[in-house]
This record gives sequence, structure tokens and C-alpha cells, in this order.
Amino acid sequence: MKKLFIIFAVLCLAAPVMAADWNFYGSARFATFWVDDDPGQATEFETTSLMWDQQGNSRIGATVKFNDEIGGAFEMADDFGKRKLYGTYTFGAGELLIGQTYTPLDKFYSDSVFDGDGDLLGVGSFYESRIPMIQFKTGGLEIALIRPSTEGVENDETPTDDQSQEIATLPKVEVNYQFKTDMFAINVGGGYNTYDYEARGAGLTTVDDSVDSYVVAAGALFNIGPAYINVAGHMGQNLGNYGVYNPMNGTWERAANDEGEYQGGQFRDNDAYGFLGVVGFKASEMFNIEAGYGFQSYELDVENSEADETTQYYVNCTITITPGFFLVPEVGLIDFADDNSTPAVDQGDATYAGMKWQINF
Repeated sequence: MKKLFIIFAVLCLAAPVMAADWNFYGSARFATFWVDDDPGQATEFETTSLMWDQQGNSRIGATVKFNDEIGGAFEMADDFGKRKLYGTYTFGAGELLIGQTYTPLDKFYSDSVFDGDGDLLGVGSFYESRIPMIQFKTGGLEIALIRPSTEGVENDETPTDDQSQEIATLPKVEVNYQFKTDMFAINVGGGYNTYDYEARGAGLTTVDDSVDSYVVAAGALFNIGPAYINVAGHMGQNLGNYGVYNPMNGTWERAANDEGEYQGGQFRDNDAYGFLGVVGFKASEMFNIEAGYGFQSYELDVENSEADETTQYYVNCTITITPGFFLVPEVGLIDFADDNSTPAVDQGDATYAGMKWQINF
């Protein structure tokens, strides 16, 4: 009797799953690159190393359609951590999404594959990764209320955890509009994030201020027969506090109210901008050639401040062996330029060559 009850319970739980239309998919990605890392300082070693590993953005997931109104998706990374998990409700005016996925401003204009499909993210391309949110979409318009970012700040007397706190009372807001035809697609959007920062303690200046950050972004993709051209740019303030993610080093470097710049009871804002350009040519069903350039700059809003810049160049070729299996050899250079200290310090560069292997199933 107990076994029959368990079987009945499993069937009851599985019934909605069996009734839905599940479309499972997976993507195995492997990186094989040689990287020459020049730190730019005579006191540090220049090294050439081998990158030979499964990429962290390998994935498995599914899209689901329960009926004409209700759907959703989930996606897990190679370590089975959550990449996406959301549900959708489609109605007359548009679509409502709740859960975790890419934000409205996360648009991909480059197919650079180095560093786990870097795609010039953080080097000219604005990117936040996948964040929990409530999003409304109608036509080409996307409006999202996103989990706020409270990345914190640093000052001359950096407080310990029990002496400081970041408090958000409003969600992050993002809007993007896309106009699309068969020949081109244009995106225009922006976002705003705010939270309160408080710090108190022995020997500390009392800090009670808001940290505001914003971004405006635009991009376009043009198809010209077998060729294509993609361009994009953005500008903003305090993007590190906004919560922008850079796959190259895990954070949006120096784009925050940091480096000891809390002075006179007012935060020093950090201004940032970036842009990119990509050109490609589909030579055949088997070969696609692409070249790209990205540039990113951050500069603290203080007198005599210097900008901290990063540049990347690359050329690659996507070679399709069979549908679902392709190789992407790529060569490139990432120049980290000088930092914004006085005197400026050369942050070096990295030259790389190798190939990504990918099988989609």
C-alpha cells in the first residue's frame, strides 16, 4: 500500500510536467589557448601559459511551454549552478516575465571566444549577467524592475563590516527599445540604481549618503548580404556600484566610488564610457570570419584625475564541421594600459592565440 501511495504521488507531481512541451538542450564548450601575459613591470615575470579546460559557460537547460499563456525556462552551468530560471505569462498586451535571466541592456554584439566567450563584455560592451527581475515586454519595448545592486564603497578609513552598511529601498530600473527590420536592428536603453551607504566608528568620519549610478547604451547590427557590421557604445556613472559584471576579472575594474575618494562628506563619482566595432563576413556555410575592437575607460571625478583604459583587438574564424559542432580559432591582444594612479603604472597586456571547441546538443 505504501509503495502504491508513493507511485500515485509521483504521477500526480509529474502530470503537469508531462502535459507541458519541454525542449531540452545543452552546449559543451572547451577552450585551448596559449596566453602570453606581460605585467608591464620589470619587477614581475612575463609568462606564457596554456589554457586547456572546459568553459564555465557550458550549459544544459530547457524551454517550456505549458499552454498558450504560460511558459518558462531553466539553464544550469557546468557546475550545475543556476544560470536562468524564469516563468512567463503571455497576454494581449505583451509578456510578463518573473525570475532570473539577462537584463534588458544585456545585448551581444561580438563573437569573441577568448576567456569563456568574452564577447568584448567589459571592454566596450555593457553587461550585467543574469539577475532576478520582473520584466514587462511589449513589441520592441522591455521594462524591468531588477534586484538592486549594493556593491559598497571604500574610503580613506575603510570601515569593517560591522561599521558600514548598504541599504536599498528601490529596485534597479532598466528600459530598452529595439527597432528591427530584415536589414538591421537598433537598441537604445538606459538604467538607474541607487542605495544608501552608512559608515560609523571610532576614528571614522560619519558617512550617510546615497550612491547613485546610471547608464545609457545604444547599439546597432547591420546585415549587408554575406557581411555584417555591429557597433555599440555606452556611458554612465559609478558602474561598479550599478553592478556591472566583467568576465575578464570578475568586477568592473575601478568603476566605483573607491580608492580613498570620500572627501568632505560627498562621494566622488566615477565616470565611464565604452564602445566597440565588429565586422564579419560569411564566406560560406562552413566559414565565418570576424574582427573586432573594444575600448573601455573609467575616470574618477577629481581634479587632475587620469583615466584607466582597456583595449581589445581580435580576429577569429568560425568553422562549422557539421550542424551543432564548430571550432573557433582566434588571436587577439588585450591592452590594460596605465592605471589612474599618480604617477601612472603600466598594467601590462595579454596576447593570446588558440581555439574554442563547441558542440550543441
